Amino acid sequence: MAVTATAPKDPAFQTRVEASFAKQGLMRTLGAYILRISPGAVDIALPANPSISQQHGFVHAGAVAAIATGYAALSLMPARVGVLTTEFKINLVAPAIGERIVARGRVVKTGRTLTVTQTEVVAETAGEEKLVALLTATMMAIEDRDGITD
Repeated sequence: MAVTATAPKDPAFQTRVEASFAKQGLMRTLGAYILRISPGAVDIALPANPSISQQHGFVHAGAVAAIATGYAALSLMPARVGVLTTEFKINLVAPAIGERIVARGRVVKTGRTLTVTQTEVVAETAGEEKLVALLTATMMAIEDRDGITD
């Protein structure tokens, strides 16, 4: 995955990503947590458990998609700018079976308003990884709109 090398526009990007993530009720409900934050890259983990499974016992695709991160885009945005997903496509390439699911989101290209990200999602079991999904998303920077800040 080719990543555009870009410096963050907000020197407090790491704290900002953590604070935004902490406000997401869905992430708490799923039990997701941040593993790593760097400019243009955020990794999020999700422990597998029956409460987020589908009928065959796999981690539900909705949970896999939810952790496929737009936070990589936020890490490069200026302070006081929010981020919203405008489009995403997910390829589910294998059942999400494992001890935990890890999404590694990366910025592919960033612009003034739109940022394209790509996320690889793997299932981990006993230290081994298996690719379970690929996701491409377009994120929009939102400025000066009531209620949208991260």
